[in-house]
Amino acid sequence: MDKTLVEEYRGGALECVHSGHICGVSISGAVKYAVGDVESLTYLRSSGKPFQAIPVIKHGADRKFGLSDKETAIMIGSHRAETFHVEALESMLTKIGVGEEALVCHPTYPLSVPASEAMLRAQKPKRSIYHNCSGKHLGILALCKTMGYPTEGYFEPDHPAQIEIVDTLAYLSECPREHIHIGTDGCGFPVFAIPLKHLATAFLKLACPEVIEDLEIRSAVIRITALMNEHYEMIAGSDRICSSLLMDPNIVAKGGAKGVYCFGLKKEKLGFALKVMDGSEDEWPIITASILEQIGYSNQETIDRMYQLTPTDITNDNKKIIGTNKAVFTLETI
Repeated sequence: MDKTLVEEYRGGALECVHSGHICGVSISGAVKYAVGDVESLTYLRSSGKPFQAIPVIKHGADRKFGLSDKETAIMIGSHRAETFHVEALESMLTKIGVGEEALVCHPTYPLSVPASEAMLRAQKPKRSIYHNCSGKHLGILALCKTMGYPTEGYFEPDHPAQIEIVDTLAYLSECPREHIHIGTDGCGFPVFAIPLKHLATAFLKLACPEVIEDLEIRSAVIRITALMNEHYEMIAGSDRICSSLLMDPNIVAKGGAKGVYCFGLKKEKLGFALKVMDGSEDEWPIITASILEQIGYSNQETIDRMYQLTPTDITNDNKKIIGTNKAVFTLETI
């Protein structure tokens, strides 16, 4: 059963309750921390992007097409189509040699409000590269051209690129492939659901690649996580939780739609996955801050950045404090 994670109060009265599950695993693979049900089946959504990028890096598609580090990093990102994101994506189209029409992700306006408003003022049309998953799609198209796979249907579950992705996730999460539930994501890609503890295990291995026995996958993970920390702005964007957490070189983090968030801690050798069951993302920073506080995390600046994103004080449009956010869960030590 899910547990209450965050309560919101307005004028002293409880207004909203956000329930869910949290799982933390140690380097031994055992569950160390738990709130709610660590077996809860959870769709990765965009938290799966680091794993979807592994075959791209493993087979050298980034090197084949001369992609810069920032261009490679955006393959892992859920970008907001800010100017620097769009510049990287347009460069990738040219280097990989594909047209924008090759992308299955639907044309849209940027998720960044300032960027979207600028497009509307300039009367510019929607574009597929503005979709927050377009970097991932370009990465898989680069993989297809590197391996000689067909680019048509690159998003279908039976495409060889997608088969390798799910095999990679099964390996790193220690979830048997036959137990991975496959649906369709908003961008048109296959999306995977696994028990929360297996998702935490996968992020533990992103943070601690030394436990990965497959040397090719280990090497790809080391490069991917280095890019996530070095070019954190490409993984999300301005004032977003992923980019804020990835400023800390000790953390590997990625979230997804509908309330799923994951991170691994390198020095502490821990992997965490959480799911807010109402699908809200607003609570991620305050939940993450509470997890870090409860385990005694030493980098207070990282915790402070989380509270800047989701303050404990709720303010109205006039910046008047009218309520409070409270993380109310306690990590159960297993």
